[in-house]
Amino acid sequence: MYCEPCELPVCFYCAEHRTHKWQNIQRVYQIKRQHHSKTFQNIRNEAILYMRVFLPEIKADVKFCHTQFCLYRSKMLAKVQKIINGLSEEIHNLNFKHACFTQKIETMKHLTIIQRFVKKYEQSGRKLTLFLLFMKKIRLSDILCTHYATCHSVLSMTEVIKKEEVAVSVSEIQITDRGKRRIGNERLLKLVSNPELQRCVEVRGVRGCSNISCMTSELVWISDSFNNLILTNTAGDTLHYRDDLCSEYGSHTVNKEKEFIYIDRNYNIIKLSKDMKTTTIIIKKMDTAWIPRCICWSSLNQDLLLGMYRKDPRKGIVTRYSQSGKLTQIIQKDNTGLELYNDPRYITENENGDVVVSDSIFPGAVVAIDRNGKHRFSYTGHPPGSELMLWGISTDALSHILLCDKKTNTVQMIDKDGQFLSHLLIRPSGIFIPHSLSYDEHTHRLWVGSEDNNVVGVFKYITRQITGTGQLPITADVNQSEQQIKDKETSHTTEKSKLKWKSPPKLHQLLTVSKIEGCNHISFVTSNCFWISDYKISLILTNTKGETLYQLDNLYCGELYSDSLYSDSFHLIGSHTVNNESELFYIDKDYSINKLSKDMKTTSTFLEYTKSTWRPRCLCWSPSTGNLLVGMINGVHKKAGSVTRYNQTGQLIQIIQHDEIGQDLYSKPNYVKENKNGDVVVSDSFTAVVVTEREGRYRFSYTGHPSGSGLMACGICTDELSHILVCDNRTETVHMIDKDGQFLSHLLTRSQEIG
Repeated sequence: MYCEPCELPVCFYCAEHRTHKWQNIQRVYQIKRQHHSKTFQNIRNEAILYMRVFLPEIKADVKFCHTQFCLYRSKMLAKVQKIINGLSEEIHNLNFKHACFTQKIETMKHLTIIQRFVKKYEQSGRKLTLFLLFMKKIRLSDILCTHYATCHSVLSMTEVIKKEEVAVSVSEIQITDRGKRRIGNERLLKLVSNPELQRCVEVRGVRGCSNISCMTSELVWISDSFNNLILTNTAGDTLHYRDDLCSEYGSHTVNKEKEFIYIDRNYNIIKLSKDMKTTTIIIKKMDTAWIPRCICWSSLNQDLLLGMYRKDPRKGIVTRYSQSGKLTQIIQKDNTGLELYNDPRYITENENGDVVVSDSIFPGAVVAIDRNGKHRFSYTGHPPGSELMLWGISTDALSHILLCDKKTNTVQMIDKDGQFLSHLLIRPSGIFIPHSLSYDEHTHRLWVGSEDNNVVGVFKYITRQITGTGQLPITADVNQSEQQIKDKETSHTTEKSKLKWKSPPKLHQLLTVSKIEGCNHISFVTSNCFWISDYKISLILTNTKGETLYQLDNLYCGELYSDSLYSDSFHLIGSHTVNNESELFYIDKDYSINKLSKDMKTTSTFLEYTKSTWRPRCLCWSPSTGNLLVGMINGVHKKAGSVTRYNQTGQLIQIIQHDEIGQDLYSKPNYVKENKNGDVVVSDSFTAVVVTEREGRYRFSYTGHPSGSGLMACGICTDELSHILVCDNRTETVHMIDKDGQFLSHLLTRSQEIG
């Protein structure tokens, strides 16, 4: 038991505490442990670490100071001896004339005069005339005015001499207090080689994550492009909701007191108290021409940085306000008088005091100025001259600048001087399109919000310097298929040894196909006969002469792609395939998978759509196993995908949806293929080629060459050498990568007249 008044653990039979109030000791233990957990965590993570770093420095300083002080000591002793010798000589030659000595001489003189006066007086007393003459000449006033001796002077020091002052005057060493020892973050922290996803949070109450503001390591404010603003925890629960936010950009921040500061729909700057009960207008909108757009609280001096823009003419400014809401600085132009900003969307402050702004969207630029308002640099992408589709930005404890580039679906990291360092994240699983960033300075974790869904990932990419898969069990069909693949791989070895890659490729034949508008997907029946579909509903069987041999008009063709970057592109999808019996499998307009016989006389339903959540989107017949691979999309949440495997009888035997930590692998599977080594290759959402092993384990994602440059992936294919070929509509080339995702070459380019 636990005695509450005495705050002591006691036994049940303790008479001294029997009349006191008792509590269950286990409950008290849990409460106190939880109460002090953060303190002990801080001791483990901060205090011990700091002491371990401080101690070698202090030991080194002690050794250094001892050496220096020994040198100064000898100099000081020599100087002291010199002073002593000089003082002795001066004191010996000094003529002391004290006031008492002077007073003694004057008194003796006066005494002599009096003695003479007395003697003459006594002599004149015998003769009357002599006495009268004496009295006429003498001045009695001088005799009577006796000099009264003043007290002797007292020797004293007019000021106290301290030993510290003597030491300074002797040694000429100035001791300056430099304050507390401090260690730069570069001594405590370092980058990890591969960022690690710590957790993924599916947030309820928002549609996408336009901006994130960390309140604590467990609580964050998140807003979307529809002005929904919530406070959520790491479980995704909505703890607080506000509906008066002004915009979808970086319109909120948190100060050190955990108070929430945001721009409301009337463009006033509002502060919400930590307990969420009180709101205060700290800056009221006055100028109707300038519209507040983004805000950042400065951890260095507690100021507020506000990004604003005006519509006509289009330009932006950054203003700084004190804690009381007083305007203290306006940053608008560089030293040549040119405008620094077009449209500030996000704003943050770096550890070195620089103000960093995400300006415009496309083409965008990261504009950095120092704390005095002087322009330092503008970063417009890597390599130089490339363009950014810029969204959220953040900075970390090492003064790196992090930015979301929607053009390449990456999070780029640059240094404090604007030099590109790396693509920190490339199309991260589950997030796909990084949109917003927030750096937690306490845990050194990066919160990354997705535009594609309402998922937020927490990544570890900085560490201290210290001296679930979601798949169905694979059935026997898959195990049997693995053995078949191994057998076929053995038989392919001899065949592959006879093949080699020819560069550059030679155009063998060029033909024009009628009755279709574009060529979205091709499925070979034979070397001279193949099925071709367009972006409408037309699917035709043609030969190498371009003749139409058969036509279907109920093919599923996808929907208009709504992404802003590719708003003019249609969903190119591989919605048909051919098996080894020359039978055609295709997805019809009702989302059922049909099989057309080789003679094109019989159509049967292989998989009937049952109004389920998941809809088929692309197909591939596996020549190694005879299975059918189907790329699926969630019909309700259309930004989640999967790949399912069906055996020849239509039985579901495998679902591939998540990676090893439970994150979504796919957003919108457009094309699916199987490589010669059994890997499942998917062209996903125009952004990446995602490859998994035959068991469903994630292998890699290819997002373009060089890494992080971006990819508009359309049709894909594999060859006998296990190369993966992918059409990139962005560069109008065909990329060839090896089975491990390493770029080999641009196999075809637009210069070779391939549309």
